[in-house]
Amino acid sequence: MLVKDYDYELPKELIAQDPLEDRSSSRLLVLDKATGEFSHHVFTEIIDYLEPGDCLVINDTKVIPARLYGVKEDTGAKVEVLLLKRTGENEWETLVKPGRKLKPGTMVSFGDGLLKAEILDILEEGNRRVRFIFDGIFEEILDKLGEMPLPPYITHKLADKSRYQTVYAKYEGSAAAPTAGLHFTQELLKKIEDKGVDIARVTLHVGLGTFRPVKAERIEDHHMHSEFYMIGEDATQKINKAKESGHRVISVGTTSCRTLESAAENGRIAPKSGWTDIFIYPGYEFKMVDALITNFHLPQSTLIMLVSALAGREHVLAAYREAVEKRYRFFSFGDAMFIK
Repeated sequence: MLVKDYDYELPKELIAQDPLEDRSSSRLLVLDKATGEFSHHVFTEIIDYLEPGDCLVINDTKVIPARLYGVKEDTGAKVEVLLLKRTGENEWETLVKPGRKLKPGTMVSFGDGLLKAEILDILEEGNRRVRFIFDGIFEEILDKLGEMPLPPYITHKLADKSRYQTVYAKYEGSAAAPTAGLHFTQELLKKIEDKGVDIARVTLHVGLGTFRPVKAERIEDHHMHSEFYMIGEDATQKINKAKESGHRVISVGTTSCRTLESAAENGRIAPKSGWTDIFIYPGYEFKMVDALITNFHLPQSTLIMLVSALAGREHVLAAYREAVEKRYRFFSFGDAMFIK
């Protein structure tokens, strides 16, 4: 299978630069995965497509302000460091710019020395492992100095950090938001629960794969980076109950989907945590996920491949063409799709 088969034309002006004032007022394209038929709605109408006994699975990871701007101590040259994942006590795997200037042994200062970093070594694909040096609590310093790691296609500055978090974000550790969840408000979640839908929380800390384009020509040659996930007892009970009673497991976002599919065994989920590098593309047989709420994804990305695995490439690309024609808003701060 070729990566270029997952391309589509997207006018630049349809890339959403700012979140909507009201999270749940975004548009919703509903796609029937069996027939390819679609219809247009407002996101609050998602409740009409949920049935009592269904289980809605959300990812409660919390984005850390992972982008740091500093200077090299020896030359004063400006550098950027993006935290990807913790590898040890005060040690992180990072993306750095400009890479050529940040060799092992280099010291970087942030916030006039409030935080310092030593480049320890160079990892695969040019990432750097760094050790942070500081007095106090790292998370508090990061909150003071760091910026939200918005994707490169968003050029506007985010005035309110909380708008790049879901309303149910809890466990810190993501380098990017699970953006399908950005459409939910507490009020909408309450209405969904009142309808008799179980809401199960899982955690997957979104990492490096979000920032890496697919460079291989053949899908099978692409390597996914691993991300840490956790599924607790309460979530497994709700998910298994839905499955056993013949109801649907509905994943909010591709991150929840990858978590569920990584942990599924013999049609059930057990409490577990670990690292997953699962790559879902057409031909994959879903073990746990029946339906998916998701945003509109980048052309030729692993995420549009995942969506195509669930709904079929032709159905997905036809729905994307419709969304472009109807001027939907795309990507992280954009509109949503429900694949039923």
